Amino acid sequence: MTTDAQRIKLLKELLAERILVLDGAFGTFVLGENLSAADYGGSRYDGCNENVVRTRPDLIRRMHAGFLEVGADIVETASFQASPIVLAEYSLEPDAREINRLAAALAREEADRFNTPAKPRFVAGSMGPTTKSISVTGGVTFDQMREGYRIQAEGLIEGGADILILETVNDTLNCKAGLVGIEEAIEKLGIVPAVAVSGTIETMGTLLSGQDIEAFYTSLAHRELLWMGLNCATGPDFMTDHLRTLAGISRFYVSCVPNAGLPDEEGHYNETPEMLAGKIARFAENGWVNLVGGCCGTTPEHIRLLVQAVEGKRPRERSHLRRSVVSGIETMVYRHGHAAGDRRRADQRARQPQV
Repeated sequence: MTTDAQRIKLLKELLAERILVLDGAFGTFVLGENLSAADYGGSRYDGCNENVVRTRPDLIRRMHAGFLEVGADIVETASFQASPIVLAEYSLEPDAREINRLAAALAREEADRFNTPAKPRFVAGSMGPTTKSISVTGGVTFDQMREGYRIQAEGLIEGGADILILETVNDTLNCKAGLVGIEEAIEKLGIVPAVAVSGTIETMGTLLSGQDIEAFYTSLAHRELLWMGLNCATGPDFMTDHLRTLAGISRFYVSCVPNAGLPDEEGHYNETPEMLAGKIARFAENGWVNLVGGCCGTTPEHIRLLVQAVEGKRPRERSHLRRSVVSGIETMVYRHGHAAGDRRRADQRARQPQV
């Protein structure tokens, strides 16, 4: 690859041409390796998957290579919970920037190794929701969240990430803090990666903080995002209605990155590669997606079949829908000087029997 700006330009061109494929699960991959405390760097770091980029870089390289070998266009860094806010639980907060830099560098080296003119490869810096939520759990301020994301973004940019993706978003305030932190990192370093957002809709039909997919999109529609989508939480079945809605309104490209089904009582993900690929193929046939991939429980075999499932299918065309709309927990569309949401609720009340 050449310069960072040229990589981003090429990525945008490819998104307009075909459906791209992201990689699969990081956390369940590490868990499947049955690592010892020593593999994590000692008992005090046992369970900190992100520290494995320092203690077992060979393992992380193998993970990236496994997804690249089966045709993934984009690999995500092993940095999902590498915010200082989370790493502080292991007394690793001072090392956050370096852990993120190394995570991005490992992914960059493997992506470059597999890169060809016919099959360019890209790196997405994974930025998870942390273990705290401004709106739901409390215990953290907007500024603390912003600062944590800034440090994480700086490390990922320095390591060579093409995209920074705030994923598994369950609280829009966390996400907004993350976007401000990313802006500050870009301003400081003078390097401009693409930015994407992926929310997680629970089985009750909303983010944990209460917004449905339309309200979530509306809250961020003014931002300059490369794509916006859904990941984690559920398998593809429960994503169907939310993905359809997002595809119909989003001016950004749309991603769909589900788990391999919902985990069972023992934490196993039972959606087979064939099942997952078949369902996502239907999303592609309906014209709803620009990127697909796998979240928890997905393996290189899941990704291999996803590559085959979307090959030759036309990517979704971005929406040019124009409307006046605001959102809190719900979305309100203004038409002809009236709030459509208020009018719908008034109509519903009028139809109710009077007592």
